[in-house]
Amino acid sequence: MTGIIVLLVVLVAALVVGTVLRSRSGAVRAVAAEPEAAGVDPLLSALGIGVGPEPTVLHFSAPWCGPCAAVRRVVTQVIDNFAAARDDLPIPRDVEVDLDENPELARKLGVLSLPTTFLFDANGTERFRVSGVPNAADLTSALEPLRAPGDFLS
Repeated sequence: MTGIIVLLVVLVAALVVGTVLRSRSGAVRAVAAEPEAAGVDPLLSALGIGVGPEPTVLHFSAPWCGPCAAVRRVVTQVIDNFAAARDDLPIPRDVEVDLDENPELARKLGVLSLPTTFLFDANGTERFRVSGVPNAADLTSALEPLRAPGDFLS
């Protein structure tokens, strides 16, 4: 009888943990702004992040990651929509990084799972992070203020 109770408790705990993790998957979460550092990290600037007037969508992927293809499609769709708008605001850059080829950058940014997507403003400051496949509308809403001149979080 005790074994059955323990099994039920473990199953309920697993269900709760799974539900919480699934509810956060794909959610665009704002990142607390850190005090200004002495410029953009060299690993990021080597990818062109923080060197131009546009925000950047950086997403980590790997050939063996199935959901990464969905992220690629969502990011491409969102950026294509911004390009089609022709509103004289900068079009976000799309940078895809292979996790297996860039483990140091993944470690610096705290990538724990794939797919993981980051949104950087024009200054190279991380503003948003997504674990899982983002929703196109949420990604668009997060990128829109990053395209405007000036710092939207100041």
